[in-house]
Amino acid sequence: MSTSLQTLAQLVGGIVGGGIRVVDLTVPLEPATPVIQLPPPFANSKAFALQEISRYDERGPAWYWNNIECGEHTGTHFDAPIHWVTGKDYANNATHNIPVDRFIGPACVIDVAAKAKADPDFLLTREVVEEWESRHGRIPAHAWVLIRTDWSQRKGAAAYLNAGADGSHTPGFDPKCVPFLAKERDILGVGVETVGTDAGQAYRFDPTFPCHTIMHGSNKFGLASLTNLDQLPPVGAVVFAPPLKIVNGSGSPLRVLALVPA
Repeated sequence: MSTSLQTLAQLVGGIVGGGIRVVDLTVPLEPATPVIQLPPPFANSKAFALQEISRYDERGPAWYWNNIECGEHTGTHFDAPIHWVTGKDYANNATHNIPVDRFIGPACVIDVAAKAKADPDFLLTREVVEEWESRHGRIPAHAWVLIRTDWSQRKGAAAYLNAGADGSHTPGFDPKCVPFLAKERDILGVGVETVGTDAGQAYRFDPTFPCHTIMHGSNKFGLASLTNLDQLPPVGAVVFAPPLKIVNGSGSPLRVLALVPA
């Protein structure tokens, strides 16, 4: 048996035998799932809706199925480079043509939950990342950088979106941290527990919405509305995050899974 076949066999054996645990990083997708709310005059995405087609009845006696309706960026979702104006000119920048190996990578989990609890506007700085690296090693290329804030544990849309008269107050990235991750660490992308990859007050930053502007402008990705990051170690997990293969899609809901040593 070749080395690659042995590796795959060991992976399957680990999952079946319990040596490797599969952690679901995805929130349930339902009408109550919070969706980002943009102020006028900007257009907003639709909330998730499920419409029954038949359920073992006269409409279809032996089958149950539904139509679904939602925006691409609903619930746990993927942001492709084409989602932002800065990433619109890259080749293979949409959900249908991104090379599939770029959906899988090692996870670096940076735990700032205590800081986000104390300050909902907490921003991850380059210095915090470098301090994490001093303890866990340099972030490798082709990695997913996941920011644990425990924000997904907030109950209800109001608490989760945490909006005031001046917009949402949710944690995110300091503008100087994003180019450091995208260019000096060459990551696949970032993942967050909030409704979007930028901080709630990022419309005030320079540049505005730096995570979207710089990350997608560097042909990188975003994962939003993750959960269960408290179940991942700082290093050692592998994340699978393939979006739906929507032609020219700017993103999509997805099921994000992590493989974790038991």
